[in-house]
Amino acid sequence: MSAEVAVEQKSRDIIEIKDVKKYYPVKAGVFLRHVADVKAVDSVTLNIRRGECLGLVGESGCGKTTLGKTLVRLHEATSGRIYFDQPKERVDQIEHMLTSGDPERVAEANRLRKEVDITRLSPRRLLALRQRFQIVFQDPSNSLDPRMLVKNIIAEPLIAQRLLSDRDIDTRVDELLETVGLTGEHRMRYPHEFSGGQRQRIAVARALATNPEFIMMDEPTSALDVSVQAQILNLLKALQEELRLTYLFVTHHLLVVKYISNRIAVMYLGKMVEISPTPDLFKRPLHPYTKALLSAIPVPDPKTKREKIILSGDVPNPLNPPSGCRFHPRCPFAQEICKKEEPQLEQAYEDHFVACHRWREI
Repeated sequence: MSAEVAVEQKSRDIIEIKDVKKYYPVKAGVFLRHVADVKAVDSVTLNIRRGECLGLVGESGCGKTTLGKTLVRLHEATSGRIYFDQPKERVDQIEHMLTSGDPERVAEANRLRKEVDITRLSPRRLLALRQRFQIVFQDPSNSLDPRMLVKNIIAEPLIAQRLLSDRDIDTRVDELLETVGLTGEHRMRYPHEFSGGQRQRIAVARALATNPEFIMMDEPTSALDVSVQAQILNLLKALQEELRLTYLFVTHHLLVVKYISNRIAVMYLGKMVEISPTPDLFKRPLHPYTKALLSAIPVPDPKTKREKIILSGDVPNPLNPPSGCRFHPRCPFAQEICKKEEPQLEQAYEDHFVACHRWREI
């Protein structure tokens, strides 16, 4: 492999999300007719670069976890495309064919999607691809089977993928336990015999079992004490550097995402409202919602006062979201255009995108 090809592959987006929607149908009446949809994720387009940690933040109920689980196909997408480790030229070709208006080209694009689009993969292709991406759930108490020994929990992905023999699996389990800061002596215990931090280390070891390239982290530290949070975050950063992993880090804790993420994407009511490199987002937030989130971060100095932005009202119901900009009922800068036209993500400056009609003025 030439140096140019190696650099190209390293810099390529590992995941490209195109116009993904995840709606949950609402049924009513004697015949359970489909009467509405809960729009948990609504037309999200996003890229995740190889080797980075992309933080995904927002209020509870904004669709962060739903997007992450849809990305690894624990939830089936209502529509949209998710490409994993595909050449940009191939993705652009398929996207161009889908928007060409030519029925034959659209049909050919849909045929190609069965080979490269996570939302369209057959069970056999999806099983093979799952070796390359994994997930760490929020609460290890619920994500680890209490009736299974630790060695069986960690070995489960290896058995499902048929990657190693029984003898090699035992060796691999011991290696994984040591990688996350535990020892082989812990392999014959049950999850309830460990602390919360140790259980999360076991969950991380299970995620690493198949040597994945991408891991979706669903608030992996929110159920832990602050001191333990720091230990797990340091472990995740060390593993990322050592194993060259890519993370999608879902959280509502802005200081955690500031510490671990290279870029941050901000969601509100199923929509992406701002995407920026981490330092830029904290120095120069552009969307009013992002500014309100940052103003709520506590300052550890009692002499320093920060002006908090108090948003009026509650988060709208995703069953019936507002027209136009979904943030306009709570936005102090809203105008008439905000009620009528939905703003699209546009490039504000280098690598910083925002969806707001008035970002230049505020």
